[in-house]
Amino acid sequence: MATCFWWRSCGAPHVRLVLHDRGLCRVAGSWAPGRAPLRTYVPGRGGLPTTLLRTNSFVGGRWIPAAAAFPVLDPASGAELGRVADCGAPEARAAVCAAYEAFCNWRGVSAKERSSLLRKWYDLMIRNKDDLAKIITAESGKPLKEAQGEIMYSALFLEWFSEEARRIYGDIIYTPAKEKRALVLKQPLGVAVVITPWNFPSAMITRKVGAALAAGCTVVVKPAEDTPFSALALAELANQAGIPPGVYNVIPCSQKKAKDVGEALCTDPLVSKISFTGSTATGKILLHHAANSVKRVSMELGGHAPFIVFDSANVDQAVAGAMASKFRNSGQTCVCSNRFLVQKGIHDSFVKKFAEAIKTNLHVGDGFEERTTQGPLINEKAVEKVEKHVSDALSKGATVVTGGKRHQLGKNFFEPTLLSNVTQDMLCSHEETFGPLAPVIKFDSEEEAVAIANATDVGLADKETSTLIPLAAADAKPSEAPHQHCESDSQHCHVQYTPC
Repeated sequence: MATCFWWRSCGAPHVRLVLHDRGLCRVAGSWAPGRAPLRTYVPGRGGLPTTLLRTNSFVGGRWIPAAAAFPVLDPASGAELGRVADCGAPEARAAVCAAYEAFCNWRGVSAKERSSLLRKWYDLMIRNKDDLAKIITAESGKPLKEAQGEIMYSALFLEWFSEEARRIYGDIIYTPAKEKRALVLKQPLGVAVVITPWNFPSAMITRKVGAALAAGCTVVVKPAEDTPFSALALAELANQAGIPPGVYNVIPCSQKKAKDVGEALCTDPLVSKISFTGSTATGKILLHHAANSVKRVSMELGGHAPFIVFDSANVDQAVAGAMASKFRNSGQTCVCSNRFLVQKGIHDSFVKKFAEAIKTNLHVGDGFEERTTQGPLINEKAVEKVEKHVSDALSKGATVVTGGKRHQLGKNFFEPTLLSNVTQDMLCSHEETFGPLAPVIKFDSEEEAVAIANATDVGLADKETSTLIPLAAADAKPSEAPHQHCESDSQHCHVQYTPC
């Protein structure tokens, strides 16, 4: 049996969507039932949970396969974890239509009920936290302990916004006219498109989606092609929590189709908001697409954070802070320290102790192994970029203190690497590495350090994660807790609560 919907409410254009038991197919310019093969999952290491492993897209409350599928690989072994529905632009537009139809009802749901549903989603995440963490480790390579930590604060975003849903207040403002007052009402925008990266495949979704749903918006999530299983597992739990059909939709796709899907989502007239976390280059493309219809956007793009150590710093504390800020997720976060600026009087001592800490405390291995602190990079392309930065630095006079090459465990593993004698003309000094590479630049004066730190055109350098250990803070203990930054747009569609 196929179920047909004619969507004509809320001012939407007439769109006919047919959800079939086995597929969603486009025939002769319209949607019609089709027979697409069901996607399969091959159980891997770590006892991955079959109950949460979904491989089809999730649209309008239904699991819908696509005509094609793409493989998702384990970055540690290269083995295929499973094949996921490879959605294209037509499926993306259908998901937007489903979200728009759902928005017409969701916007009218009481704040109390939205709060209750988000809380149920949070409760299910906590109940399934171990299984969700295993999925993250399997598809991203992240050490299991880090994955478990991500799931906890990922769930906390849902808890936070379940409470904030009840507190979307308006305001009464005095006007120039003595007898008049201005009444401000905050209302949901509509459909929000959420495009997320692979390095935090759960948290980057819940921090965006939780805000949108709390405000009364609906969402279409386009997860990274490397890590779609986490997004689909969240869809399964959202469905179990009772989130209404069409409120949360997931459209996975391969890298080959990502450009077309991204363009379809960002240019669709039914989309009111775009939230993207990823590379600066991709962000520019999405901004260009959004500009034609003047959509609201929230962008968290690349970073190039400096870590500055002055002569007066406590070296041991500085090294501890450097370890915490550089090697989280094998250096694959947009807010990892990317450049280490060390004053000449303390330089040699810092480099020596930093190298000792790397050798002693960091253990490269499979993310499911208990002692592993550094898993694989996400793919071979990521490893090649680290190799390129190391090779360029060495060719221009840098010195390898420790590491410097691929690890013997496999093609996606790279040794935690420390470079000294680094200069500003090297690639690692002005490009984000996104890997386990720590280049140390020696400086003389505070003015020189500030100039080097500011020699970047990316926004995540100093706003969120610069680590400064000057005279006044010589005895301060570096915090290992994630810094949290909050942004909100004027209409509460997409509050962002950002883990660094």
